[in-house]
Amino acid sequence: MGKRFILKTKEHFSGGIIKIVIDTETGVNYLITSGFGISGMTPLLDKDGKIIIDKL
Repeated sequence: MGKRFILKTKEHFSGGIIKIVIDTETGVNYLITSGFGISGMTPLLDKDGKIIIDKL
């Protein structure tokens, strides 16, 4: 069994960290924030409001 999520990018930003991870089963990209006083995870959307999906 492989990893469910893989790290696509990671950036340090204003005292926190922003990551984009890919769900290897669906290809959906998720934006994850941490270190800003609150953490969160949400699907990453394109300019038209559609979920960004990578074909793996």
